[in-house]
Amino acid sequence: MQAIQFFSQGSPEVLELRDVPVPTPKDGEVLVRVDYAGINYADVYQRNGQNPATLPCTPGAEGAGIVVEGSADLPVGTRVAWLSQPGGYAEYMAIPVWKLIALPSEVSTRDAAATMLQAVTVQYLSETSYRIQAGETALVHAGAGGVGLLLTQVLKQKGANVISTVSSPEKAALAKSAGADHIILYTQTDFVAATNELTQQKGVHVVYDSVGLTTCLGSMAVLRPLGSLVLFGQSSGNVLPIDPMHLCRQGSLFLTRPTLAHHIADIESLKYRSQRVLDWLREGVLRLRIHQVYPLEQTVRAHTDLESRQTTGKLLLAISDKAKNEWQGK
Repeated sequence: MQAIQFFSQGSPEVLELRDVPVPTPKDGEVLVRVDYAGINYADVYQRNGQNPATLPCTPGAEGAGIVVEGSADLPVGTRVAWLSQPGGYAEYMAIPVWKLIALPSEVSTRDAAATMLQAVTVQYLSETSYRIQAGETALVHAGAGGVGLLLTQVLKQKGANVISTVSSPEKAALAKSAGADHIILYTQTDFVAATNELTQQKGVHVVYDSVGLTTCLGSMAVLRPLGSLVLFGQSSGNVLPIDPMHLCRQGSLFLTRPTLAHHIADIESLKYRSQRVLDWLREGVLRLRIHQVYPLEQTVRAHTDLESRQTTGKLLLAISDKAKNEWQGK
């Protein structure tokens, strides 16, 4: 089978398309044909060295496909999705049964691959990291990105006021269409001053920040006393060490750095959070935006596009022939 691997960490050019053996499932695993693999910043962090990787490494933790060697719980032909199994940039994967989410007929394989990781992230951000309440105000950085668009939709469904930061008028239109009440073009306006003006200097209840280095201190500056900074990514680089007294001086702030793995570490948590997402999809709470679908051999381009921060919505790899034909409209 074909898979993407890298043998050293660095730029997108370290990603290589290689022939590797089809994995053999162990006890408690099934073999899955990968139709679509999701592309996420976690893959970039692993590839560029921000996160550790065991080399050679096949990136990708999220995807959807069909069981081809099954079990009593997941027979052959079951459509499944996953969001925490390494090695997804490949034609086949051996995956523990407990990590797989059987898909209902109402959710397509492509939509599942485009949704599960980012939407489960949105679920724990909005219902665990900071449980947003109706009438509260949230600032969402990178509001036109994959997580940003989904998070805005969920926050609005919960009755929150949403301020979204974006880099261009085109992205502003997307964030607005997702339901954002106010848009800040951070390339033209200082987001701290603009947020304080929008809140009459009161500040926001929570900032959801996936940008990191360039936004973190400003995010703290726009929080009201007892506000929460939910720092869940670092697309601009790792945040510098923070003196706890800075949180005190800014208003007894709360700071959390959540990550997906700790929120789906056991079968009960995974089932609960993934079921919340499937319910949102059924109920129409989430409207998906797939920015681009790439064949496996264009993975370098896909990573380059993601890191350019010019994309909006989700990026996918179409890996199986079925997925490629579906993507190409055949």
